[in-house]
Amino acid sequence: MNIAVVGTGYVGLVSGVCFSEFGFNVKCIDNNVSKIEELKKGIVPIYEKELDKLMSKNMKAGRLSFTSDMAEGVRDADIVFIAVGTPSKPDGSANLNYVYGAVDELAPHMNNDAILMIKSTVPVGTTRAVKRFLLDKGFDIEVAFNPEFLREGAAIEDFMRPDRIILGVESKKAEEALKRAYRPLFVLSIPIVFTGVETAELSKYAANAFLAMKITFINEVANLCENCGADVQEVAYAIGLDKRIGEQFLQVGPGYGGSCFPKDTSALNDFAKNFGVDMPLVEETIRSNDARREKMIQKIMSVCDNDVKNKNISILGVTFKANTDDMRDSPSICIVNHLIEKGANVKIYDPSFSEQAKRIFKNVEWNGNAYDNCNGADVVVILTDWAEFRAINLADLRCRVKTPLLVDLRSIYTVHEAKASGFTYHSVGRPFLNG
Repeated sequence: MNIAVVGTGYVGLVSGVCFSEFGFNVKCIDNNVSKIEELKKGIVPIYEKELDKLMSKNMKAGRLSFTSDMAEGVRDADIVFIAVGTPSKPDGSANLNYVYGAVDELAPHMNNDAILMIKSTVPVGTTRAVKRFLLDKGFDIEVAFNPEFLREGAAIEDFMRPDRIILGVESKKAEEALKRAYRPLFVLSIPIVFTGVETAELSKYAANAFLAMKITFINEVANLCENCGADVQEVAYAIGLDKRIGEQFLQVGPGYGGSCFPKDTSALNDFAKNFGVDMPLVEETIRSNDARREKMIQKIMSVCDNDVKNKNISILGVTFKANTDDMRDSPSICIVNHLIEKGANVKIYDPSFSEQAKRIFKNVEWNGNAYDNCNGADVVVILTDWAEFRAINLADLRCRVKTPLLVDLRSIYTVHEAKASGFTYHSVGRPFLNG
């Protein structure tokens, strides 16, 4: 089977590489010529564990190639996946310009028997609208929808061993083609669910909105813990043992960010209104998550007696989550920029060495490891829960800082180990243990 993937962003590149690992011939297409040239050299533009090795392996095997020529890329494909971005517009709705632009460009070059599969996250009704768009231009191309559920930092595993595959199709032809594409997963007994296109489209938004609400919920519980004397981590553990709830996405922090949850909750709330439906839970999730960032700023400021001017603040981790270099809508952006605006001397270390972060944050000092970043610090702030931060030698760190103040916005340490190392410790959701 020949597969084409249009778009070499996070979803497109991971999908293309993994389909080639399945044994298919894959061409990844992007109109960013310089990006394609880098990919041809084996240079991976994103931070994702094992992706570089898998990409190199399949390029050497001749199953994976890259091109900026749309005609060349889709001409021989049996299935063409569209995996371009659908960023938020200022009003919160999804910008579909990249989807329609890609469809318009590829349609004249597609094999008449090929299936066009939308993998970009799009509002309900888009797949049918794309079909009408094609018909209006004289192209009778089968269109289907396949939502992606890839977690940044675990995308290879999520593609190779997903919880489920959802395929929104309208014909037996599309169903059979997609069964062939995902056949390697059959032997793993992965549930493959065929639905109508509207169901498949909504499933992506519903899943992300629910997980966003779960994160927001535990952060609101943390707020309550800070006033009633409970420990949010013990609460999260207790309720997570309930199989109906589960432990995932119950980790406290500065709120969700990234490329999916912020834009997908906003888009869901927007297009629901187009169908005459209000979604107050989703609206409150968005509002509460925005407020969460301000609360984290207040926590840092209060530790510093509401004055950070000329204070040396060491920031550990700025990407929106661990194991990625993605800074899109990261909570760190507003938090760090606030500290800079108030006159703090900010030093940053992030294990991803994110180039995105270096473009965002100006007038800061960058360091190559956590220990050097904390030299002479008045306050150390943990913003992202990278695994290496859990293994920091706090006693060593204590010898490097100017003032032993540790603000742990991920609550990754116990109060005992922080205090035993000489730090005054401030975490999230367990006020009676701090200090």
